[in-house]
Amino acid sequence: MAHGLNPAQLDAVRTLSGPLLVLAGAGTGKTRVVTVRIAELIKSGVRPDRILAVTFTRKASGEMQERAAELLIKGKKFAKGGRGGRQKRLPKDAPRPEISTFHSLCVRVLRRHIAQLGYPERFTIADRGDQESEARSALREIKAPGEALGPSDLLAQISRWKMGSVLPSEAASIAESDQQHLAAVAYRRYQNNLKKAGVVDFDDLLLLTETLFKEHPTIRREEAGRFDHVLVDEYQDTNHSQYEIVRALAIGHRNLCVVGDDDQSIYAWRGAEVTHILGFHRDWPGAKVVRLEDNYRSRAPIINYANTLIAFNSVRHDKVLRPQREGDDTPRIMQCNDETEESKKVVSDIRFRLQQAGWFVGGPPEGQDNERPRLWPNDFAILFRTNEQPRAFEQELRAAKLPYVLIGGMSFYDRREVRDLLAYLKLVCNPDDEPALLRIMNTPPRGIGDGARKALVEHAVSQGKPLWRVLGDAPSIPNMSAAARQGVEKLTTAVESWRHLANLGEPVGALVRRVVGESRYHDELLRLYPDPKEREAREVALEEIVNAAAAYQDKKGAKASLQDFLDEVATGDRHDTDDKESQLGRGAIALMTLHAAKGLEFPHVYLVGMEEGILPHKRSLADGENAIAEERRLAYVGVTRARDRLTMSLALTRRKWGKPRDTVPSRFLYEMTGQADNPRYAAIKAGRAANTPNSGKKTARRR
Repeated sequence: MAHGLNPAQLDAVRTLSGPLLVLAGAGTGKTRVVTVRIAELIKSGVRPDRILAVTFTRKASGEMQERAAELLIKGKKFAKGGRGGRQKRLPKDAPRPEISTFHSLCVRVLRRHIAQLGYPERFTIADRGDQESEARSALREIKAPGEALGPSDLLAQISRWKMGSVLPSEAASIAESDQQHLAAVAYRRYQNNLKKAGVVDFDDLLLLTETLFKEHPTIRREEAGRFDHVLVDEYQDTNHSQYEIVRALAIGHRNLCVVGDDDQSIYAWRGAEVTHILGFHRDWPGAKVVRLEDNYRSRAPIINYANTLIAFNSVRHDKVLRPQREGDDTPRIMQCNDETEESKKVVSDIRFRLQQAGWFVGGPPEGQDNERPRLWPNDFAILFRTNEQPRAFEQELRAAKLPYVLIGGMSFYDRREVRDLLAYLKLVCNPDDEPALLRIMNTPPRGIGDGARKALVEHAVSQGKPLWRVLGDAPSIPNMSAAARQGVEKLTTAVESWRHLANLGEPVGALVRRVVGESRYHDELLRLYPDPKEREAREVALEEIVNAAAAYQDKKGAKASLQDFLDEVATGDRHDTDDKESQLGRGAIALMTLHAAKGLEFPHVYLVGMEEGILPHKRSLADGENAIAEERRLAYVGVTRARDRLTMSLALTRRKWGKPRDTVPSRFLYEMTGQADNPRYAAIKAGRAANTPNSGKKTARRR
């Protein structure tokens, strides 16, 4: 295999012009194909900085950047280091491909052109807390009844509209229910308030870029003219805005390569539209299609189950995974009486296999050699469909004294102290950012109580000015105590001094450290957390932000700015779990949802809760065949996470509101095991099985 690539991979790598769809099945080496193709383009004479590669997560873009740099170093001699060896890194001034996430790409475009849409160039990006604050304000302003629409419901609806490219002016015309009509009114107010404050939310980064390209053809041509080749990873996950942005950037030269797998499209709830990858050949006439079907991850019996399952989706690209690893350990179906027995059996099986491989809690028994174990806890994963399922497994894992990590806890950037510090930094970049200002106005306490804040806001509204621009009026505003006036003066003086230093180019790490110290935020931690251990954990979080800023400064050098650092923080992987890879590296059994598991792999996988109403989820049962097809893709993703061994479990009864209820085996078990001709399967698909007496007493197959 040339370049270590198989014939199909090589075909994708060497197709260097025109539209190209690379259908990359699970475990077929797509990341290597993308990076080698970038190197091949450069080898053919394309300037590196004329290549744009876009993906969905910062982790994926980082991996691509590293691999592309390695390939470029191998393919080109730069100035030699000591002892005549090749340089291990690309020179800082060497041209590079632009490899980034969609949101990072859009931030760069908007920084150049957002003024055309009436926003300031130095806009800030709202975090979830800012959004909730603005949503509450919008609902108050339109006097929406609290029971009719809450802030979280409003934000969810606004996000759905934005991911579908629906502007505030268009929402009312497509609203169907009373709640949606109310949300449409609040959406307009929410967006106006953000714009007035010079703030955009995460979904705006895509929607505003799409709007910019549609309303300003000259800007679209300018941005598209930066690149001669566009590559998109995980194309099956694109929403409508991303689809339109990609089209706008590539329509001129048509050198568009998209890589993805329609069988792994599982993010419809985020706005992803599988039709984009299914209809690529229609959108781009003359497109070449290359299928990567050699799976290097999973053993043959696992792949056979996966192929059999996904074939039941009628609307998909025709492809079949070919396993490159032999094996005879057929996936096992574990039948249990209830969810308690399910958790006990799964945990007992994991413990048994760990002990068989030489891993013991607290070390091996006395007299037994302490050989290096063949398996470790982090070789095991328990995957589930709903967030309620892991409770029983956590309980059993603790009882068995087995280390585990539940992936998907609170994000680092959702912590109170981190959000407070970021609010200070946002204010340095954009004083008109009202959510940031209100968040830290009296944090730590500086005498500006609720009454003073309310008086300042009312004065700003009456003057028609952003809140920051009326703080100088504090001495003349009624109901402002002397302490409040003094507090306002101290705050404005501090922020202005930091803004001055930022404009003078003070290093980002030093500036962030200065803000932490001069804001007296350490005093706030002392006030809130008398327990030294908890306070230390909060201090460490602040230190981590300072360290991140310093590392950013080292990476970007003279080009580093506080605004760019905040952009990088804000465009992190909103939908991914916090630092997923580092959590998995702790030598612990992984518990995670099937959505979170995408992109990962484990030697041993337990896919639990294989029942109708769980997988497929009960919502999909009411939403029709398209929803079932996505649930089938989700099951397919779970199956293909396993490298060596797959166990699927189900409970015959499961408690609902404290009472045991019979369950129905998942239709996917029948499909995988070749029992689609089973009368029970027909009853399930017809929606009758749930009403069958003792319906959970038979399973697809006993093993």
